[in-house]
Amino acid sequence: MQGRPEVDRKHEKYERLLALAKTLPPLPTAVVHPCDESSLASALEAAEMGLIAPILIGPAARIKAVAHKYGLDVSRLEIVDTPHSHASAAEGVRLVREGRAECLMKGSLHTDELMGAVVAREGGLRTARRISHCFVMDVPTYSEALIVSDAAVNIAPTLEEKVDIVQNAIDLARALGAKEVRVAILSAMETVNPKVPSTIEAAALCKMADRGQITGGILDGPLALDNAINLQAAEIKHIKSPVAGRANVLIVPDLEAGNMLAKSLSFLADADAAGIVLGARVPIILTSRADSVTTRLASCAVAALVAKARRETPARTVA
Repeated sequence: MQGRPEVDRKHEKYERLLALAKTLPPLPTAVVHPCDESSLASALEAAEMGLIAPILIGPAARIKAVAHKYGLDVSRLEIVDTPHSHASAAEGVRLVREGRAECLMKGSLHTDELMGAVVAREGGLRTARRISHCFVMDVPTYSEALIVSDAAVNIAPTLEEKVDIVQNAIDLARALGAKEVRVAILSAMETVNPKVPSTIEAAALCKMADRGQITGGILDGPLALDNAINLQAAEIKHIKSPVAGRANVLIVPDLEAGNMLAKSLSFLADADAAGIVLGARVPIILTSRADSVTTRLASCAVAALVAKARRETPARTVA
């Protein structure tokens, strides 16, 4: 891979994001159903670092019991009492709609419970954009952070949906401070093959960018993964473009490919994967119980930077 920093520089990209986010006011965040140690502790640690200003939403007695069991201090935080997880999700969405929160953070409820409240046609947080997920990956052997999308929300996106997936990822890269956004539309090959639909969609997305239907980034595709991130591999295939070999955004054909790519980077390349959902009125932090503390804090930092960009350029909502 491009630029092989030493192993002891692991997390350096996340550290830059954290440093940038710390310059901002704490992000008012509705923490939805933090009823286990990992979700509650991560929200409190992010608050201590000044990344978020959490409002805890869930059964108050359970939240206080978890806090007491693990020695966590929630005495200075607002707790909005709800009877169960579905009510917690609905209350979190309501706080956003009322302007009291600029971010949602997933606690110990199921992702589909939270996202069900977000995408509800009545009272949800939908915008004109398709909702999509981005991993912001800190790969020790790559010179800059890699955005991978979509590996968690859209299972088999159509070409129309991929337009929003690409635009969301570009906007995220811009919010994180990327001066040039180089988007590789991935497939299994670097040539257009009518028998491989993802190559045709990649070519269409690139032409749509040429026509101004996708803005803010430089697109190339189809590209195989090696051609996207390794200059030597791109040169061997005689691929000449500003993206090949130096992409900082990777758009995958479908969720299965994205999931395998992200997990391969995590478990084989020792990468960390902060996660964020975009396309709603506010950024949504989707943490996992398997996430490290560094990854959880990085996800909060990403959300803070996205919220700042959102305030400067509000998203258009839908009825």
